[in-house]
Amino acid sequence: MDIIRIILSIILPPLGVFLQVGIGLHFWLNILLTLCGYIPGIVHAIWIIARR
Repeated sequence: MDIIRIILSIILPPLGVFLQVGIGLHFWLNILLTLCGYIPGIVHAIWIIARR
């Protein structure tokens, strides 16, 4: 399942974070990072998925 989340995180970073942790602090932080730059959103999403 982590492989699917990582692939979704590359396509749409907040979706991967949402599937991992739901709507919470990390989800909103990832939306903010994705709006500031696509790459920081991807890095944060993959970090969240790999950490848990």
